[in-house]
Amino acid sequence: MANKIANRAVMCDVLVEAGQSNKDIVVLTSDSRGSASLVKFGETLPEQHIEVGIAEQNIVGVAAGLALNGKRPFVASPACFLSMRSIEQVKVDVAYSNKNVKLVGISGGVSYGALGMSHHSLQDIAVTRAIPNLEVIIPADRHETKAVFEYLVKSDKPAYIRLGRNPVEDCFTADNVSFEIGKAREMVSGDAITIAAVGETVRVAMDAAENLANEGIKARVLNFASLKPFDAETVKKAITETAGIVSVEEHSPHGGLGEAIASVVAQEGRGILKIMALPDDHIVTGTTAEVFNHYGISVDGISQSVKELLKR
Repeated sequence: MANKIANRAVMCDVLVEAGQSNKDIVVLTSDSRGSASLVKFGETLPEQHIEVGIAEQNIVGVAAGLALNGKRPFVASPACFLSMRSIEQVKVDVAYSNKNVKLVGISGGVSYGALGMSHHSLQDIAVTRAIPNLEVIIPADRHETKAVFEYLVKSDKPAYIRLGRNPVEDCFTADNVSFEIGKAREMVSGDAITIAAVGETVRVAMDAAENLANEGIKARVLNFASLKPFDAETVKKAITETAGIVSVEEHSPHGGLGEAIASVVAQEGRGILKIMALPDDHIVTGTTAEVFNHYGISVDGISQSVKELLKR
């Protein structure tokens, strides 16, 4: 792997730079400053950092109170706890009250690896997308993470953002990256079939498209970093211009990217969709790559799913 920079480290760099020019930016951690790669922020801007301790429900309430008083808080806490243990506070204190709080779920998906299902967050998209007034964003790599947080430091809307734990291979370059809320990004052009992906599965989808191209199958790859608001128009375009869609995600099959696409497909009354996700079960432990490979979220697995859909 060429890239050694984790997305969470990029988040810290953006927040340090923004915090130096805007003293209203405040970072809150739940005994997670190290795991969120926010040590640099605390050392550089100690008066803008609040350590709440292991109290995920409290941290959301405190952040909402700060926002009520004009601050621009960023909460960084493990995604498995932030999206489950404190979901009532997210729903009521942040979203219903329309407070400008950015909720950053760190080490999302299966990136806590061997810590097992208690530390996996494979339901967070389903839960957060169902809460009105809350944006949901999962960047694909370090470059898109930078673009996302540059958007977030200026945005006045509540948001949930999931970041993985480990470095991921680049999907963008510093020169071609862009992020627009509510818009999907075409990563690879193709007219045979569409592969829709989000987060760390985007790189896998791009590699699968390259593999398929070697066999004469031109797959389009779409990156849905903005899961809410969701780009239904790009889905409609894909089911019109290609044979169908294979969706790939690091999430339960229920309520994630695949079902967001399925809703569009069903309402349009046309199109074929295959959802590739982690199963509705307690997931095996291992590194992200090991878990992905075990469940077929791999170059070979995606390629096979594409071929099976094309046969239909």
